[in-house]
Amino acid sequence: MINEDWNVVMSFFPKNWRWLAKRHKVLKGMRKDKNPEHFLRALLIHLGSGCSLRETSVRLRQANIVDISDVALLKRLRKSKDYLHALCKSLLFESGKPERRIRGREFRLFDSTVIEEQGPTGSLWRIHYSIRFPSLRCDFLKLTPVKGHGNTESFLQYPLNKGDYILADRGYSKAKDIHYASLEGARVCIRVNYQSLKLNDLNGNKFPLLERLEEALPEAGNTGEWDVLVPGKNGEAVPGRICALKKTAVSAERAQKKAKKRAAKDGAKIKEDTLRFAKYVVLFTTFPKVDFSTEEVLEGYRFRWQIELIFKRFKQIASLGHLPKKDNTSIEAWVYGKLFVAILTQRIIDYASSFSPWGYSLEKISRSKSLAGI
Repeated sequence: MINEDWNVVMSFFPKNWRWLAKRHKVLKGMRKDKNPEHFLRALLIHLGSGCSLRETSVRLRQANIVDISDVALLKRLRKSKDYLHALCKSLLFESGKPERRIRGREFRLFDSTVIEEQGPTGSLWRIHYSIRFPSLRCDFLKLTPVKGHGNTESFLQYPLNKGDYILADRGYSKAKDIHYASLEGARVCIRVNYQSLKLNDLNGNKFPLLERLEEALPEAGNTGEWDVLVPGKNGEAVPGRICALKKTAVSAERAQKKAKKRAAKDGAKIKEDTLRFAKYVVLFTTFPKVDFSTEEVLEGYRFRWQIELIFKRFKQIASLGHLPKKDNTSIEAWVYGKLFVAILTQRIIDYASSFSPWGYSLEKISRSKSLAGI
């Protein structure tokens, strides 16, 4: 049963998983077992089952897979950081759904999530993540500490390309991010944080955002649009527009309660402007007017919720929330390993529920068995 189930699991690995093992030299320097299949299987027992290193070592020995100590297993994990990262990217690429473009374009959704080491003094780490919509294929994945210069939520964490259409939350609502995207030829649609993003009108004067919202959008469902400039440090400015929607009373009240709770948690007094601003959905965008109306910008921003669902699924499937490791190398390897487990699990679930009544393809399994004998 152990071998049979393992063949099923292997059939869902990315096609180049053996080649990636050679490329990242994960078996180099090992005196004993140099089988990449055993190498990855040992890691997945630890990462997927939540077993300690010592318990994993015992299980491997009792199942006659490989005889390895917990110390040697930890060394393997540390050595596999880049390999596990590459496996995640390959698996996400292969798992992408068939492309279907909106208005002939594809969007990139950016976000990040924070995870922490166990204990009251545990370090915080941030996963920076980008997916394509509507394919939902990951095109970038990066892990950084939360603290330290250059580790914040920012477009600077991502490689941008000319012609990219980017959707991002208010954490990216900063002038430096917008100017960076503009220089790279990318177009953005960002949820506005009125406290961090300075806006000017076309004459270079301060744009009275809240006043305009309250004047032009008195009722729920009202939408409005204004041309604005985002000034930079050297006097240059990025032109764009504000697209806004007045929320319903229920939605506005929910947002205000959330803002009050966040302020109370931080021990700060909530500002009146924050409560006023919570009544609206406000976006800054450089999407061209000829292609995207105000309503289409507002509607299109809702696609960004897909990346929130992905993070939620990661944390539920792989228990991705607390880090049990103590050094940076093993922490990064553990996170990428957990992500690989989550993506692999989701791929198996999607395949089982969509195609085969017994949960897997006979062709995939037979191919996997032949590969295992190489």
